[in-house]
Amino acid sequence: MIRKINVNDISNAIAKMCIEANIVIRNDIKRALKKAFHSEKNKRAKNILKILLENADIAEKDKLAICQDTGLCVVHIEVGQDVHLIGGTLKDAVNKGVEKGYTKGYFRSSVVNDPVSRKTKAKTYPAMLTTEIVAGSKVKITVFPKGFGSENKSRIYMLNPTDGEDKIIEAVVKTVKEAGPNACPPFVVGVGIGGTFDKAALIAKKAMFRDIIKPNKDKGIRSLEARLLKEINDLNIGPMGLGGKNTCLGVNVETYPTHIAGLPVAVNINCHATRSCTRLI
Repeated sequence: MIRKINVNDISNAIAKMCIEANIVIRNDIKRALKKAFHSEKNKRAKNILKILLENADIAEKDKLAICQDTGLCVVHIEVGQDVHLIGGTLKDAVNKGVEKGYTKGYFRSSVVNDPVSRKTKAKTYPAMLTTEIVAGSKVKITVFPKGFGSENKSRIYMLNPTDGEDKIIEAVVKTVKEAGPNACPPFVVGVGIGGTFDKAALIAKKAMFRDIIKPNKDKGIRSLEARLLKEINDLNIGPMGLGGKNTCLGVNVETYPTHIAGLPVAVNINCHATRSCTRLI
């Protein structure tokens, strides 16, 4: 049986999700911040973590944005192959939902139409939309507002196929070190390994949809995540770059098959306010 879903339902859902994602910090991120606060020995770092937690509580209580940079809205949608979308195009519905949500939430307009000349009208869209056809008759939507203080520090490496795990770790740690205080640590880091140049970047972003308290199911990748987290925290960058043991709250690694001649590695840097919201229709 084919299930019909009006794209207006998707638009309305995205509008609500944009507001929620920007004012309510994810449970896994908040738990990680609390854990970092309790484990931190550096007094200044501990005080910063306390302020970050207070900021999150105020944002949720007063329905204000967690951060003034409410980002460029990344939207990933999984569409069941038994779904028939009606009432308009998915792309238009997504952009309409983002515009509605950002307007209603009084969030900053941050999009320039022309990336070269920077000429623009104040807008919050278009969303960075990716789609995936999956089994079933439901639509799964993830809204991921991405601030550019952290996005600017993301990197992609085309490593040699013989480089192995140590070179992957070296590339990721180098990226975090270069980000330093400029991407609002403590960080959450998404790593995509494999595929092509563009695929690695996509899976690094999608790695951030997974709770940081849920390690990769693969034993080898789970071990890599743990090694990366330790080496990043050993950098002693600390909260807001002022020192401390909590430079990173979590590292999520996702992989994809790749060519025998390549080893693409994408590193997506995220600030302490890694924001996302997922819903099923």
